[in-house]
Amino acid sequence: MASSMALACYIIVLGVSVVCWKGAEAQRAFFVFGDSLVDNGNNNYLATSARADAPPYGIDYPTRRATGRFSNGYNIPDFISQALGAESTLPYLDPELNGERLLVGANFASAGIGILNDTGIQFVNIIRIYRQLQYWEEYQQRVSAIIGSEQTQSLINGALVLITLGGNDFVNNYYLVPYSARSRQYNLPDYVKYIISEYKKILARLYELGARRVLVTGTGPLGCVPAELAQRSSNGECSAELQRAASLFNPQLVQIIRQLNSEIGSEVFVAVNTQQMHIDFISNPQRYGFVTSKVACCGQGPYNGLGLCTVASNLCPDRSVYAFWDAFHPSERANGLIVQQILSGSSDYMYPMNLSTILALDSNKN
Repeated sequence: MASSMALACYIIVLGVSVVCWKGAEAQRAFFVFGDSLVDNGNNNYLATSARADAPPYGIDYPTRRATGRFSNGYNIPDFISQALGAESTLPYLDPELNGERLLVGANFASAGIGILNDTGIQFVNIIRIYRQLQYWEEYQQRVSAIIGSEQTQSLINGALVLITLGGNDFVNNYYLVPYSARSRQYNLPDYVKYIISEYKKILARLYELGARRVLVTGTGPLGCVPAELAQRSSNGECSAELQRAASLFNPQLVQIIRQLNSEIGSEVFVAVNTQQMHIDFISNPQRYGFVTSKVACCGQGPYNGLGLCTVASNLCPDRSVYAFWDAFHPSERANGLIVQQILSGSSDYMYPMNLSTILALDSNKN
């Protein structure tokens, strides 16, 4: 039965082979929460400066148009949707997200946000994480009106959820300016403990709202992104202070995931070690087919790491050989490599299991 419900297949995306699952998994809803790493256009509908709705963003997207993704093409949720055998989820604020399209899922992410409400305050009018969760409650009410409350509960419980938070709490809060309010309030280890405790509340709320399979990404190597190299590095080495922040945050995130799963009695939350995934191609870019992991494809200043990516920016001719698209965000091809590890990575990358294992286990329940 399992083999007929979930047939393994392979798709080739940008030279990256990705496992996909048909049958039961094709109907699995997918929900996305978080920041610009996973926002696919919600901020287009908001009066905020945190937007990616102008060229050259989207230059390699199928439509060749900027979509609101902080990428030259697809982002991480797009590749996960492809692995599920589904179309990409629409932004929740997109007026086209209605009727049967709601059943695919929705993306609630908003560029600039963090775990804390005061993260990204300079952007204004972004969808803070608890507002994203309120939108998910609203979504569930909308779907109940279409398929009934019992079917809606089944859809939510059977869904895959991705949440990406934390990076902005450092780069757009604690380290945004020297002697920031949060850095005066907390030393770094205490700040990490504080935001981790707040993150645990967010994850617990996701569970309360029905999430039963949640991919939780850690931060990438914050000190190695082109923006931080441009501002903090004189020799091209990663910023030690921001790397320390990531090295404190990520293990504690795994710890609270262990705690939550233990309290629930089920492996609901899955830790995604995006720090290690990024470090792989930052430390050895050539192994992954990149020419550089220091210089952004699109930008200006040292390492193309200053300011936004605009039509006036330097733009590399071949985006596939750059690990970073802009000052902060991975290129489309790097996003594909990250999702390949989410799907099939070892316990060094995915705890307690990878996404392919999750899909196989869940298909056996059907």
